[in-house]
Amino acid sequence: MDTRTCFSAADGSAHFSVQQALDFIQSDDPVSKIRAAQEIRRLTKTSQRCRRQLSPSIPPLVSMLKVDSAESKESALLALLNLAVKDEENKVSIVAAGALEPITRFLQTDSTSLREYSTAALLTLSASSVNKPIISASGATPLLVKVLGNGSPQAKIDAVMALYNLSTHSDNICIILRANPVTSIVKLLKSCRKSSKIAEKCTALLESLVVFDEARSALVSEEGSLLAVVEVLEGGSPQSREHAVGTLLAMCEIDRCKYRDPILKEGAIPGLLELTVHGTNKSRSKAKMLLQLLRESPYPKPDLQPDTIENFVCNIISQIDGDDQSGKAKKMLAEMVKVSMEQSLKHLQKRALIFESC
Repeated sequence: MDTRTCFSAADGSAHFSVQQALDFIQSDDPVSKIRAAQEIRRLTKTSQRCRRQLSPSIPPLVSMLKVDSAESKESALLALLNLAVKDEENKVSIVAAGALEPITRFLQTDSTSLREYSTAALLTLSASSVNKPIISASGATPLLVKVLGNGSPQAKIDAVMALYNLSTHSDNICIILRANPVTSIVKLLKSCRKSSKIAEKCTALLESLVVFDEARSALVSEEGSLLAVVEVLEGGSPQSREHAVGTLLAMCEIDRCKYRDPILKEGAIPGLLELTVHGTNKSRSKAKMLLQLLRESPYPKPDLQPDTIENFVCNIISQIDGDDQSGKAKKMLAEMVKVSMEQSLKHLQKRALIFESC
């Protein structure tokens, strides 16, 4: 028996070998091609070696995406998806073979499964630096934003991650912006766990987009958007907190007069102060800069009382760079949080009532 033949762990029955799969995928028989695609998907699910050995199957699999049979399309798409996982060369080869045209077309079909599989495929393919500009040029970006707005839960997650991948190529930021993604990004951010990978990608996208006026306007006009960013600031992963503080800092640096009060009203100060103690190097630096901008009002104000939040911020900014910065900051942070909670209680209760009534 061919030593390359794989066996099912469940029942011990023989499946296609790598060579048999390559032979059958070239067949003129549609049934044989579908079976071969299904076997390629199985063989490449966990095996990097099989992904390499089966890379010649990419052109015939891409051809299967263009036939009328829904089963053929789905089988080929899933096989290509597995071939692309953790294989940069296959990612590039799939795009070079012409897969983007049918994949982007699938994003607009009535088939929920095809839309989901296509979104997942674009997520995987967009991880390649070679593919990023090609995918954006294909017209996939606005379709991904549409999926982000009205796709299935899994498709929304894959769409935002694909958009994040594309955003890491600087020329793609403006293309993403033109698709008006902010509202959909924020809606997903509101609904996800703030410590999740999803929140990390959402805040990373927002940080990249808020350098543009359209994105900042969309962010502040959506009810609860800044609050969602502040919640990530307080309870996100180290990386997502870095993006959250970067988002708020970028807004204040561009127009402090316009964005200072909205950020303060959402209770950003406690999270920022905590970041100055426990954040990453980048988030600590960004938090200090943002605190400085938030405490320095551009408007004339009466003298502050000793226990106001802005006085605590001022003290923290002036003292956290000393030799015993951690101890001082922690002590002052505890005092500030106590005062902040007392001053914010009514505001928080009112906000909770609003959300309950929605």
